Amino acid sequence: MSGRIVRQSKFRNVYGQAAKPEQCYLGTKLANHAWDSNFICANTKYFAMLWLSAGGGVYSVIPFDRQGKLGDVPLVSVHKAAVLDIEFNPFNESLIASASEDCNVCICQIPDGGLKANLTTPVQTLQGHRRKVGTVNFHPCANNVLATSSSDFTVKIWDIEAGQDMFTIGGHSDIIQSCAWNRDGSLIASACRDKKLRVLDPRGQTIAGEVVCHQGVKGLRVCWMTDKDKILTTGFTKTIEREFSIWDPRNLAEPLAHQILDTQSGVIMPFYDPDTSILFLAGKGDGNVRFYEIVDSAPFFYFITEHKSTVPQRGMCQLPKRAINVSQCEIVRLLKAENSRVEPISFIVPRKSDLYQDDLFPNCYSGIPSETAAEWRAGTTNPPDTSFSHAPGFVAPVRPADFKPVVQEAPKEKPKTEKELRDENEAMRNRIAYLEAELVKKENVIKDLEAKVPK
Repeated sequence: MSGRIVRQSKFRNVYGQAAKPEQCYLGTKLANHAWDSNFICANTKYFAMLWLSAGGGVYSVIPFDRQGKLGDVPLVSVHKAAVLDIEFNPFNESLIASASEDCNVCICQIPDGGLKANLTTPVQTLQGHRRKVGTVNFHPCANNVLATSSSDFTVKIWDIEAGQDMFTIGGHSDIIQSCAWNRDGSLIASACRDKKLRVLDPRGQTIAGEVVCHQGVKGLRVCWMTDKDKILTTGFTKTIEREFSIWDPRNLAEPLAHQILDTQSGVIMPFYDPDTSILFLAGKGDGNVRFYEIVDSAPFFYFITEHKSTVPQRGMCQLPKRAINVSQCEIVRLLKAENSRVEPISFIVPRKSDLYQDDLFPNCYSGIPSETAAEWRAGTTNPPDTSFSHAPGFVAPVRPADFKPVVQEAPKEKPKTEKELRDENEAMRNRIAYLEAELVKKENVIKDLEAKVPK
Protein backbone atom coordinates (compact mmCIF):
# COMPACT_ATOMS: atom_id res chain seq x y z
CA MET A 1 0.00 0.00 0.00
CA SER A 2 1.45 3.33 -1.05
CA GLY A 3 2.11 5.93 1.62
CA ARG A 4 1.88 8.82 -0.83
CA ILE A 5 -0.48 11.59 0.24
CA VAL A 6 -2.38 13.31 -2.58
CA ARG A 7 -3.02 17.00 -2.03
CA GLN A 8 -6.73 17.70 -1.87
CA SER A 9 -7.94 20.31 -4.35
CA LYS A 10 -11.10 20.63 -6.42
CA PHE A 11 -9.02 22.17 -9.23
CA ARG A 12 -6.32 19.53 -9.63
CA ASN A 13 -8.17 17.97 -12.60
CA VAL A 14 -8.81 21.21 -14.49
CA TYR A 15 -8.20 20.85 -18.23
CA GLY A 16 -8.16 23.19 -21.22
CA GLN A 17 -10.55 22.65 -24.11
CA ALA A 18 -10.09 24.55 -27.37
CA ALA A 19 -13.21 25.63 -29.23
CA LYS A 20 -14.32 23.81 -32.35
CA PRO A 21 -13.34 25.44 -35.68
CA GLU A 22 -16.88 26.71 -36.28
CA GLN A 23 -16.77 28.48 -32.89
CA CYS A 24 -13.53 30.32 -33.69
CA TYR A 25 -13.07 33.64 -35.49
CA LEU A 26 -11.39 33.14 -38.86
CA GLY A 27 -9.77 35.61 -41.21
CA THR A 28 -8.28 37.96 -38.61
CA LYS A 29 -5.17 39.98 -39.45
CA LEU A 30 -3.03 40.39 -36.36
CA ALA A 31 -0.59 43.32 -36.34
CA ASN A 32 3.09 42.48 -36.75
CA HIS A 33 4.87 45.30 -34.92
CA ALA A 34 7.57 44.44 -32.40
CA TRP A 35 6.10 46.09 -29.29
CA ASP A 36 5.53 43.54 -26.56
CA SER A 37 1.80 43.59 -25.81
CA ASN A 38 -0.98 41.02 -25.64
CA PHE A 39 -2.45 42.27 -28.97
CA ILE A 40 -6.00 41.41 -27.85
CA CYS A 41 -8.52 42.28 -25.09
CA ALA A 42 -12.13 41.37 -24.37
CA ASN A 43 -15.25 42.08 -22.33
CA THR A 44 -18.56 40.19 -22.25
CA LYS A 45 -19.77 41.59 -25.61
CA TYR A 46 -16.72 42.13 -27.82
CA PHE A 47 -13.10 41.32 -28.32
CA ALA A 48 -10.67 43.81 -29.82
CA MET A 49 -7.34 43.11 -31.47
CA LEU A 50 -4.53 45.10 -33.05
CA TRP A 51 -5.02 44.85 -36.81
CA LEU A 52 -2.47 44.61 -39.61
CA SER A 53 -2.59 47.71 -41.78
CA ALA A 54 -0.22 49.33 -44.25
CA GLY A 55 -0.66 52.69 -42.56
CA GLY A 56 -0.62 51.27 -39.03
CA GLY A 57 -2.61 52.66 -36.15
CA VAL A 58 -5.79 50.56 -36.42
CA TYR A 59 -7.57 47.90 -34.40
CA SER A 60 -10.79 45.93 -34.73
CA VAL A 61 -13.74 45.43 -32.34
CA ILE A 62 -15.66 42.23 -33.08
CA PRO A 63 -18.88 40.97 -31.41
CA PHE A 64 -18.69 37.46 -29.94
CA ASP A 65 -21.71 36.31 -31.92
CA ARG A 66 -19.83 36.81 -35.20
CA GLN A 67 -18.24 33.35 -35.29
CA GLY A 68 -16.76 31.68 -38.35
CA LYS A 69 -15.20 33.52 -41.27
CA LEU A 70 -15.27 37.24 -40.57
CA GLY A 71 -14.93 38.73 -44.05
CA ASP A 72 -14.67 42.53 -44.08
CA VAL A 73 -14.15 43.95 -40.60
CA PRO A 74 -14.79 47.63 -39.71
CA LEU A 75 -11.72 49.17 -38.07
CA VAL A 76 -11.04 51.84 -35.47
CA SER A 77 -8.58 54.31 -36.95
CA VAL A 78 -8.05 57.20 -34.55
CA HIS A 79 -4.24 57.25 -34.28
CA LYS A 80 -1.54 58.58 -36.59
CA ALA A 81 0.93 55.83 -35.70
CA ALA A 82 0.91 52.18 -34.62
CA VAL A 83 -1.43 51.19 -31.78
CA LEU A 84 0.53 49.42 -29.03
CA ASP A 85 -2.06 48.45 -26.41
CA ILE A 86 -5.84 48.38 -25.93
CA GLU A 87 -8.21 47.73 -23.03
CA PHE A 88 -11.98 47.90 -22.48
CA ASN A 89 -13.45 50.01 -19.69
CA PRO A 90 -14.62 47.46 -17.07
CA PHE A 91 -17.65 49.60 -16.15
CA ASN A 92 -18.82 50.58 -19.63
CA GLU A 93 -18.55 47.87 -22.27
CA SER A 94 -18.86 50.33 -25.15
CA LEU A 95 -15.70 52.26 -24.17
CA ILE A 96 -12.19 51.20 -25.15
CA ALA A 97 -8.84 52.90 -24.59
CA SER A 98 -5.92 52.63 -27.00
CA ALA A 99 -2.27 53.66 -26.63
CA SER A 100 -0.09 54.55 -29.58
CA GLU A 101 3.32 55.56 -30.85
CA ASP A 102 1.84 59.00 -31.61
CA CYS A 103 2.11 59.76 -27.84
CA ASN A 104 -1.68 59.94 -27.43
CA VAL A 105 -4.28 57.81 -25.67
CA CYS A 106 -7.68 57.71 -27.37
CA ILE A 107 -11.01 56.73 -25.81
CA CYS A 108 -13.51 55.40 -28.35
CA GLN A 109 -17.19 54.57 -27.95
CA ILE A 110 -18.52 51.50 -29.75
CA PRO A 111 -22.13 51.94 -30.94
CA ASP A 112 -24.81 49.49 -29.81
CA GLY A 113 -24.62 46.32 -31.87
CA GLY A 114 -20.97 46.83 -32.74
CA LEU A 115 -19.21 48.66 -35.53
CA LYS A 116 -20.93 48.85 -38.89
CA ALA A 117 -18.36 51.16 -40.49
CA ASN A 118 -14.86 52.40 -39.76
CA LEU A 119 -14.59 54.60 -36.65
CA THR A 120 -12.30 57.59 -37.11
CA THR A 121 -13.23 59.97 -34.29
CA PRO A 122 -12.52 59.30 -30.60
CA VAL A 123 -14.79 60.67 -27.88
CA GLN A 124 -11.73 61.70 -25.84
CA THR A 125 -8.02 62.19 -26.55
CA LEU A 126 -5.56 62.19 -23.65
CA GLN A 127 -2.42 64.20 -24.36
CA GLY A 128 0.48 64.62 -21.97
CA HIS A 129 3.08 61.91 -22.56
CA ARG A 130 6.15 63.09 -24.45
CA ARG A 131 6.97 59.77 -26.09
CA LYS A 132 5.07 56.68 -27.27
CA VAL A 133 2.54 55.20 -24.85
CA GLY A 134 2.96 51.46 -24.29
CA THR A 135 0.32 50.29 -21.77
CA VAL A 136 -3.22 51.17 -20.66
CA ASN A 137 -4.85 49.79 -17.50
CA PHE A 138 -8.27 50.78 -16.16
CA HIS A 139 -8.80 51.17 -12.42
CA PRO A 140 -10.60 48.13 -10.92
CA CYS A 141 -12.90 50.16 -8.64
CA ALA A 142 -13.05 53.84 -9.64
CA ASN A 143 -15.06 54.80 -12.69
CA ASN A 144 -13.24 56.41 -15.63
CA VAL A 145 -9.75 56.22 -14.09
CA LEU A 146 -7.00 55.02 -16.40
CA ALA A 147 -3.29 54.37 -15.86
CA THR A 148 -0.90 54.71 -18.80
CA SER A 149 2.83 54.18 -19.10
CA SER A 150 5.14 55.69 -21.67
CA SER A 151 8.66 55.61 -23.04
CA ASP A 152 9.17 58.95 -21.30
CA PHE A 153 9.63 56.71 -18.19
CA THR A 154 6.47 57.93 -16.43
CA VAL A 155 3.12 56.48 -15.38
CA LYS A 156 0.16 58.86 -15.63
CA ILE A 157 -3.25 58.49 -13.99
CA TRP A 158 -6.11 60.05 -15.98
CA ASP A 159 -9.69 61.04 -15.43
CA ILE A 160 -10.85 60.06 -18.91
CA GLU A 161 -14.19 61.85 -18.60
CA ALA A 162 -12.52 65.14 -17.69
CA GLY A 163 -9.69 64.46 -20.13
CA GLN A 164 -7.04 65.44 -17.59
CA ASP A 165 -4.12 63.68 -15.94
CA MET A 166 -4.51 63.58 -12.16
CA PHE A 167 -1.12 62.19 -11.11
CA THR A 168 2.27 61.49 -12.66
CA ILE A 169 4.74 58.99 -11.20
CA GLY A 170 8.38 59.07 -12.30
CA GLY A 171 11.42 57.23 -10.99
CA HIS A 172 11.81 54.67 -13.79
CA SER A 173 15.12 54.56 -15.65
CA ASP A 174 14.00 52.66 -18.77
CA ILE A 175 10.93 51.68 -20.76
CA ILE A 176 7.99 50.43 -18.64
CA GLN A 177 6.88 47.09 -20.07
CA SER A 178 3.92 46.14 -17.88
CA CYS A 179 1.63 47.58 -15.19
CA ALA A 180 -1.06 46.11 -12.90
CA TRP A 181 -3.39 47.55 -10.24
CA ASN A 182 -3.90 45.89 -6.86
CA ARG A 183 -7.35 44.77 -5.70
CA ASP A 184 -8.67 48.14 -4.46
CA GLY A 185 -6.68 50.33 -6.84
CA SER A 186 -4.52 51.97 -4.17
CA LEU A 187 -1.22 50.70 -5.61
CA ILE A 188 0.26 49.88 -9.01
CA ALA A 189 2.99 47.35 -9.78
CA SER A 190 5.25 48.11 -12.75
CA ALA A 191 7.85 46.00 -14.54
CA CYS A 192 10.59 47.95 -16.30
CA ARG A 193 13.29 47.11 -18.81
CA ASP A 194 15.87 48.06 -16.18
CA LYS A 195 14.96 44.61 -14.67
CA LYS A 196 13.14 46.13 -11.70
CA LEU A 197 9.72 45.53 -10.17
CA ARG A 198 8.35 48.70 -8.58
CA VAL A 199 5.33 49.24 -6.34
CA LEU A 200 3.88 52.70 -6.99
CA ASP A 201 1.63 54.85 -4.82
CA PRO A 202 -0.24 56.74 -7.57
CA ARG A 203 -1.95 59.33 -5.35
CA GLY A 204 1.26 59.97 -3.42
CA GLN A 205 3.19 60.01 -6.72
CA THR A 206 5.96 57.99 -5.05
CA ILE A 207 7.65 54.61 -5.36
CA ALA A 208 6.79 52.52 -2.29
CA GLY A 209 9.34 49.81 -3.07
CA GLU A 210 11.52 48.38 -5.82
CA VAL A 211 13.66 45.32 -6.45
CA VAL A 212 15.57 43.67 -9.30
CA CYS A 213 13.16 40.86 -10.13
CA HIS A 214 14.78 39.09 -13.11
CA GLN A 215 18.34 39.20 -14.41
CA GLY A 216 17.56 38.69 -18.10
CA VAL A 217 17.31 41.61 -20.52
CA LYS A 218 14.18 40.33 -22.31
CA GLY A 219 10.60 41.32 -21.62
CA LEU A 220 9.13 41.41 -18.12
CA ARG A 221 5.48 41.09 -17.16
CA VAL A 222 3.72 41.79 -13.88
CA CYS A 223 0.41 40.51 -12.50
CA TRP A 224 -1.19 41.37 -9.14
CA MET A 225 -2.75 38.23 -7.62
CA THR A 226 -5.45 40.26 -5.95
CA ASP A 227 -7.09 37.76 -3.57
CA LYS A 228 -3.68 36.77 -2.13
CA ASP A 229 -2.27 40.34 -2.27
CA LYS A 230 0.85 38.97 -3.92
CA ILE A 231 2.66 40.09 -7.05
CA LEU A 232 3.77 37.74 -9.78
CA THR A 233 6.51 38.66 -12.26
CA THR A 234 7.61 36.73 -15.34
CA GLY A 235 10.92 37.19 -17.09
CA PHE A 236 14.23 35.58 -17.97
CA THR A 237 17.42 34.49 -16.25
CA LYS A 238 20.89 35.59 -17.39
CA THR A 239 21.06 32.40 -19.44
CA ILE A 240 17.72 33.20 -21.16
CA GLU A 241 15.62 30.69 -19.26
CA ARG A 242 11.98 31.66 -18.72
CA GLU A 243 11.00 31.99 -15.08
CA PHE A 244 8.46 33.48 -12.68
CA SER A 245 8.66 34.80 -9.13
CA ILE A 246 6.06 35.56 -6.46
CA TRP A 247 6.58 38.65 -4.26
CA ASP A 248 5.12 40.11 -1.10
CA PRO A 249 4.53 43.83 -1.88
CA ARG A 250 5.18 44.71 1.77
CA ASN A 251 8.67 43.15 1.68
CA LEU A 252 10.43 43.00 -1.67
CA ALA A 253 13.81 41.91 -0.29
CA GLU A 254 13.45 38.32 -1.53
CA PRO A 255 10.83 36.50 -3.60
CA LEU A 256 8.45 34.22 -1.74
CA ALA A 257 8.74 31.65 -4.51
CA HIS A 258 10.64 31.20 -7.75
CA GLN A 259 10.36 28.75 -10.62
CA ILE A 260 12.36 28.23 -13.84
CA LEU A 261 10.09 27.09 -16.66
CA ASP A 262 12.04 26.31 -19.84
CA THR A 263 14.51 27.73 -22.37
CA GLN A 264 12.11 29.03 -24.99
CA SER A 265 12.44 32.64 -26.13
CA GLY A 266 8.86 33.97 -26.07
CA VAL A 267 7.65 36.33 -23.36
CA ILE A 268 5.38 34.74 -20.73
CA MET A 269 1.92 36.35 -20.49
CA PRO A 270 0.36 35.85 -17.01
CA PHE A 271 -3.38 35.74 -16.27
CA TYR A 272 -4.91 35.25 -12.85
CA ASP A 273 -8.38 34.29 -11.65
CA PRO A 274 -8.90 35.52 -8.06
CA ASP A 275 -12.10 33.50 -7.62
CA THR A 276 -10.32 30.16 -8.00
CA SER A 277 -6.73 31.31 -7.24
CA ILE A 278 -5.51 29.77 -10.50
CA LEU A 279 -2.63 31.30 -12.44
CA PHE A 280 -2.29 30.80 -16.21
CA LEU A 281 1.04 31.31 -17.99
CA ALA A 282 0.92 31.53 -21.79
CA GLY A 283 4.14 31.78 -23.77
CA LYS A 284 4.41 33.88 -26.91
CA GLY A 285 5.59 31.84 -29.84
CA ASP A 286 4.55 28.48 -28.38
CA GLY A 287 1.17 26.82 -28.04
CA ASN A 288 1.31 25.90 -24.36
CA VAL A 289 -0.64 27.35 -21.44
CA ARG A 290 0.56 26.21 -18.01
CA PHE A 291 -1.71 26.62 -15.02
CA TYR A 292 -0.99 26.62 -11.30
CA GLU A 293 -3.01 26.78 -8.11
CA ILE A 294 -1.81 29.59 -5.83
CA VAL A 295 -1.94 29.04 -2.06
CA ASP A 296 -1.26 31.20 1.00
CA SER A 297 1.80 29.43 2.39
CA ALA A 298 4.98 27.79 1.10
CA PRO A 299 5.54 26.60 -1.57
CA PHE A 300 2.86 29.18 -2.65
CA PHE A 301 2.05 27.43 -5.94
CA TYR A 302 1.24 23.95 -7.23
CA PHE A 303 1.53 22.99 -10.87
CA ILE A 304 -1.74 21.53 -12.20
CA THR A 305 -1.06 20.71 -15.86
CA GLU A 306 -0.78 22.47 -19.19
CA HIS A 307 -2.91 22.93 -22.27
CA LYS A 308 -0.86 22.08 -25.37
CA SER A 309 -1.32 23.07 -28.98
CA THR A 310 0.80 22.76 -32.09
CA VAL A 311 -0.26 26.26 -33.21
CA PRO A 312 1.64 29.05 -31.43
CA GLN A 313 -0.09 32.04 -29.88
CA ARG A 314 1.03 35.60 -30.58
CA GLY A 315 -1.29 37.15 -28.04
CA MET A 316 -3.87 36.20 -25.44
CA CYS A 317 -6.45 37.71 -23.10
CA GLN A 318 -8.80 36.63 -20.32
CA LEU A 319 -12.55 37.19 -20.46
CA PRO A 320 -14.43 38.66 -17.48
CA LYS A 321 -15.81 35.99 -15.17
CA ARG A 322 -19.36 37.08 -16.04
CA ALA A 323 -18.86 35.63 -19.55
CA ILE A 324 -18.16 32.00 -18.61
CA ASN A 325 -20.49 29.05 -19.17
CA VAL A 326 -21.30 27.62 -15.73
CA SER A 327 -23.40 24.77 -17.18
CA GLN A 328 -20.16 23.22 -18.48
CA CYS A 329 -18.25 23.95 -15.23
CA GLU A 330 -16.09 26.41 -17.15
CA ILE A 331 -14.11 28.45 -14.61
CA VAL A 332 -11.98 30.60 -16.98
CA ARG A 333 -11.99 31.39 -20.68
CA LEU A 334 -9.00 32.72 -22.59
CA LEU A 335 -8.84 34.01 -26.18
CA LYS A 336 -5.82 32.87 -28.15
CA ALA A 337 -4.76 35.24 -30.93
CA GLU A 338 -3.00 33.69 -33.91
CA ASN A 339 -2.01 35.43 -37.15
CA SER A 340 -5.30 34.69 -38.91
CA ARG A 341 -7.55 33.22 -36.22
CA VAL A 342 -8.84 33.82 -32.70
CA GLU A 343 -9.54 30.66 -30.73
CA PRO A 344 -11.45 30.53 -27.39
CA ILE A 345 -9.98 28.11 -24.83
CA SER A 346 -12.22 26.99 -21.95
CA PHE A 347 -10.76 25.71 -18.69
CA ILE A 348 -13.14 23.21 -17.17
CA VAL A 349 -13.47 21.35 -13.87
CA PRO A 350 -14.84 17.87 -14.67
CA ARG A 351 -18.02 17.14 -12.71
CA LYS A 352 -20.54 14.34 -13.26
CA SER A 353 -23.56 16.30 -12.12
CA ASP A 354 -25.38 18.74 -14.43
CA LEU A 355 -26.55 20.82 -11.46
CA TYR A 356 -25.13 24.23 -10.64
CA GLN A 357 -21.82 23.78 -8.78
CA ASP A 358 -21.89 26.59 -6.23
CA ASP A 359 -18.46 25.68 -4.80
CA LEU A 360 -16.82 26.52 -8.15
CA PHE A 361 -18.55 29.85 -8.65
CA PRO A 362 -18.44 32.27 -5.70
CA ASN A 363 -19.74 35.78 -6.20
CA CYS A 364 -17.39 37.55 -8.57
CA TYR A 365 -16.43 40.97 -9.93
CA SER A 366 -19.61 42.70 -11.07
CA GLY A 367 -18.24 45.41 -13.32
CA ILE A 368 -19.97 48.08 -11.21
CA PRO A 369 -17.80 50.95 -9.92
CA SER A 370 -17.48 51.36 -6.17
CA GLU A 371 -16.35 54.99 -6.36
CA THR A 372 -16.08 57.91 -8.76
CA ALA A 373 -12.88 59.32 -10.17
CA ALA A 374 -13.24 62.42 -7.97
CA GLU A 375 -13.73 60.32 -4.83
CA TRP A 376 -10.69 58.17 -5.59
CA ARG A 377 -8.59 61.24 -6.31
CA ALA A 378 -9.62 62.73 -2.96
CA GLY A 379 -8.37 59.64 -1.11
CA THR A 380 -11.31 57.23 -0.99
CA THR A 381 -10.36 53.55 -1.22
CA ASN A 382 -13.18 51.04 -1.60
CA PRO A 383 -12.94 47.32 -2.42
CA PRO A 384 -14.30 46.18 -5.78
CA ASP A 385 -17.97 45.29 -6.08
CA THR A 386 -18.22 41.48 -6.12
CA SER A 387 -22.00 41.14 -6.05
CA PHE A 388 -22.37 39.22 -9.32
CA SER A 389 -23.63 35.66 -8.89
CA HIS A 390 -23.83 32.84 -11.44
CA ALA A 391 -26.56 31.12 -9.43
CA PRO A 392 -29.82 30.41 -11.30
CA GLY A 393 -32.34 33.19 -10.86
CA PHE A 394 -29.82 35.95 -10.20
CA VAL A 395 -30.62 39.13 -12.13
CA ALA A 396 -27.64 41.39 -12.64
CA PRO A 397 -28.33 45.07 -11.94
CA VAL A 398 -28.24 47.47 -14.83
CA ARG A 399 -24.80 48.99 -14.98
CA PRO A 400 -24.43 52.72 -15.60
CA ALA A 401 -23.19 53.46 -19.10
CA ASP A 402 -23.24 57.25 -19.21
CA PHE A 403 -20.03 58.83 -20.40
CA LYS A 404 -19.97 62.59 -20.80
CA PRO A 405 -16.48 63.56 -21.89
CA VAL A 406 -15.19 67.07 -21.42
CA VAL A 407 -13.09 67.63 -24.52
CA GLN A 408 -9.89 69.48 -23.74
CA GLU A 409 -8.71 71.91 -26.39
CA ALA A 410 -5.06 71.66 -27.27
CA PRO A 411 -3.19 74.77 -26.10
CA LYS A 412 -2.52 77.18 -28.95
CA GLU A 413 1.06 78.25 -29.34
CA LYS A 414 1.61 81.98 -29.37
CA PRO A 415 3.27 83.17 -32.63
CA LYS A 416 6.97 83.83 -32.14
CA THR A 417 8.33 87.35 -32.56
CA GLU A 418 11.02 88.21 -35.10
CA LYS A 419 13.62 88.44 -32.31
CA GLU A 420 12.66 84.98 -30.97
CA LEU A 421 12.98 83.49 -34.44
CA ARG A 422 16.38 85.12 -34.96
CA ASP A 423 17.62 83.85 -31.57
CA GLU A 424 16.36 80.34 -32.35
CA ASN A 425 18.09 80.40 -35.73
CA GLU A 426 21.36 81.55 -34.18
CA ALA A 427 21.19 78.81 -31.55
CA MET A 428 20.68 76.21 -34.28
CA ARG A 429 23.65 77.55 -36.26
CA ASN A 430 25.86 77.36 -33.16
CA ARG A 431 24.71 73.81 -32.49
CA ILE A 432 25.50 72.76 -36.08
CA ALA A 433 28.93 74.35 -35.90
CA TYR A 434 29.66 72.53 -32.64
CA LEU A 435 28.58 69.16 -34.07
CA GLU A 436 30.66 69.68 -37.21
CA ALA A 437 33.74 70.45 -35.07
CA GLU A 438 33.14 67.31 -33.00
CA LEU A 439 32.83 65.26 -36.18
CA VAL A 440 36.20 66.59 -37.45
CA LYS A 441 37.82 65.65 -34.12
CA LYS A 442 36.49 62.11 -34.30
CA GLU A 443 37.64 61.73 -37.92
CA ASN A 444 41.16 62.81 -36.89
CA VAL A 445 41.17 60.28 -34.05
CA ILE A 446 40.12 57.52 -36.48
CA LYS A 447 42.88 58.49 -38.94
CA ASP A 448 45.50 58.41 -36.14
CA LEU A 449 44.34 54.94 -35.08
CA GLU A 450 44.41 53.68 -38.66
CA ALA A 451 47.95 55.02 -39.10
CA LYS A 452 49.13 53.05 -36.05
CA VAL A 453 47.66 49.75 -37.29
CA PRO A 454 50.48 47.64 -38.86
CA LYS A 455 49.89 46.87 -42.52
